Amino acid sequence: MTQHIGIVGCSAEGAALCYRTLCAEGAALLGAHAHPEVSMHTPSFAGYMKHIDRGDWEGVGELMLVSANKLASIGADFLICPDNTIHQALRYVEPRSPLPWLHIAEVVAEQAAERGLRRVGLTGTRWLVESEVYPEKLAARGLEWVRPSAAEREEMSRIIMEELVYGVFRPEAIACFQRIIGRMSAEGCDAVVLGCTEIPLIMSDANSPLPTLDSTRLLARAALRRAAQGAAAPA
Repeated sequence: MTQHIGIVGCSAEGAALCYRTLCAEGAALLGAHAHPEVSMHTPSFAGYMKHIDRGDWEGVGELMLVSANKLASIGADFLICPDNTIHQALRYVEPRSPLPWLHIAEVVAEQAAERGLRRVGLTGTRWLVESEVYPEKLAARGLEWVRPSAAEREEMSRIIMEELVYGVFRPEAIACFQRIIGRMSAEGCDAVVLGCTEIPLIMSDANSPLPTLDSTRLLARAALRRAAQGAAAPA
C-alpha cells in the first residue's frame, strides 16, 4: 500500500494543478493508471484572505490545522500544502499538527541544489516574496536569491489575486512575468522560482527567459516519491 497523501488546499487553481499532477504522474512510479490515495480539504478562500490581509499568520495556521485534523481523521499519512504564501504560518502549525508535512520551499531548494543552481529569482504574491519562506530554505542550501522590486511585487500580486486564482490567463500577464524574469536574468539569476502555485498555469520553461522551478509540480512529485517509499517499507 502506498501512503495516503493529504492536501491542505487554499486557492483552487493551484490545489487542482497539484492534485492533477499527483494523479497523472503516479503511473510513472506505480504502474498504469495508478496513484496513491489522495484526499483534500479546502476551507473557504475568503477565510484565508481575511487573515492574510491583516498579517494574521497565526489565524492562517488555525485554518490549516482544521484541514490537517480532518485529513488525519480520514487516514492521511502526511500533508502537503500547494500554496506558497501560507507556508508563512507553518511554524505555528507543525508543533500542533497530527501529521508530518512536506515543505514546498524545502522541496524547491533541494531541486535547485541538485541542479547546480547558484542564484534564483523569486516570484509570487507580495506576501510571499517579502517573507523568509524561500530565503531561509535557499540559504540552508548555500543558494542566493533575488526578490522582485516593490512595483513588481504589486503587479504580480494583482495578477495572481485578480486573475490566476480565478482561472483567468491573459497574454498581458505572461508578458509581465517575462519582463520581471528577464530583469532577474540580467541580475545574474540562473533560474526562477514559480513561487505561487498558479504561476505554472501561465509560465514554464517554454516561455520563461530563465529555467523554471515549478513549485506546484515539484511538491506533487516529492509527495509521490514519499508515498511510494511508504509502499516499499517493510511491514
